[in-house]
Amino acid sequence: MWILCLYFMGLNLSNQQIAQELGLNKDDVHAMTRQLRQGVVARKPEPNLSGEVECDEVYVVAGHKGHPEAAKKRP
Repeated sequence: MWILCLYFMGLNLSNQQIAQELGLNKDDVHAMTRQLRQGVVARKPEPNLSGEVECDEVYVVAGHKGHPEAAKKRP
C-alpha cells in the first residue's frame, strides 16, 4: 500500500486521487503522504559546497551596458 502511495505521489496525483485509486479514506492517505514526505526530507543529505562560484553566462540589463558602475552590487 505504501509503495503504491509513493508511486502515485511520483505521478503528482492529489491525495484525493490517491485515496480513490487505493480505496482508502482521504484522511488516511493524507497521513501516509505526510509521513512519506517527512521521511524524504529527513534523509536528504546536506550539500557540501565550498569555493568560488563561476557563471558561464551573464544577463546584463540594456540600461547598464558599458556602465557597470550603474548596476547595484549585492553584498
